[in-house]
Amino acid sequence: MSTVPNVEISDDRSALNDETAVSAPSQVGRQPDLTGCPWHDVNEMLQSAGLRPTRQRMALGWLLFGKGARHLTAEMLYEEATLAKVPVSLATVYNTLNQLTDAGLLRQVSVDGTKTYFDTNVTAHHHFYLENNHELVDIPNPHLVLSKLPTCPKVTRSRASTWSCGLRKTR
Repeated sequence: MSTVPNVEISDDRSALNDETAVSAPSQVGRQPDLTGCPWHDVNEMLQSAGLRPTRQRMALGWLLFGKGARHLTAEMLYEEATLAKVPVSLATVYNTLNQLTDAGLLRQVSVDGTKTYFDTNVTAHHHFYLENNHELVDIPNPHLVLSKLPTCPKVTRSRASTWSCGLRKTR
């Protein structure tokens, strides 16, 4: 399971209803009480981030977070949901991934400006992109230092996110 980020505390509990409340009082913004049970942990993660644990969010969250650190596109998650008989549309998958990203539970990683992956590991790290497999892989060294980056053109905006390196298999 990936590390869950600290989230801001909010007193807005209107997003929770009796159907989704747990036996202990909910506290939006608290650190989730993770037990190792994927279903329980997804519920805790959603509630701690202020998201209502709907059936669709729970099912998609279970697929996302129940298998450890992963890199998935919306289409990949939709395919997994379809195979698992989770009744969701591709639009719902995109909406849920964006909500989880906005809540800090996922990181969005753009590759070549054409493909977007969602990373369940929200800690600061970088990636390799394996072009032949269309696969995103974490760079294992947390002490990676890029000593010289090119200057961005004036019409672009720089963001502190991840560095990705596209790799092709040699023959």
